[in-house]
Amino acid sequence: MALIRWDPFRDIERLEPFRDIDTLQRQMNRLFDRLMPTTNGGEGIGFGFVPAAEMEETEDAIHLKLEVPGLSAKDINVEVTHDAVSISGERKSETKTEEKGIARSEFRYGRFQRVIPLPTEVENDKVEAEYKDGILRLTLPKSVSDKQKSVKVNIG
Repeated sequence: MALIRWDPFRDIERLEPFRDIDTLQRQMNRLFDRLMPTTNGGEGIGFGFVPAAEMEETEDAIHLKLEVPGLSAKDINVEVTHDAVSISGERKSETKTEEKGIARSEFRYGRFQRVIPLPTEVENDKVEAEYKDGILRLTLPKSVSDKQKSVKVNIG
């Protein structure tokens, strides 16, 4: 029995089944590209908008800052448990301009949700929130038991 090297691209007749697979692969790639959030400002088609977040932990509290431009405070929903923060909302942005008889309208809509796990337990009934200039700032006081927790370390 002789060994024959297989080259699927040698004859055009043999390419037909691979065209279907190639088309399917391109369609799947486009689908996933649309669903995955991108790095250009968090704008994606499927997930809409993923706000950037910054967390800082101090001795008494956790300070969380989220970038949610173009929203009003009533469009943002914040829920805090002892170990996580859930921020959700809906962006509705529309601009209309008319210049030299030409009307131009742009709009952006989309829901978002982000759940951020916290490094330590917090007192979720004492959370303070401030929303100004598109930045949401949350101050999450640490649980009293976590602040006073001391751990004995045994050495060798």
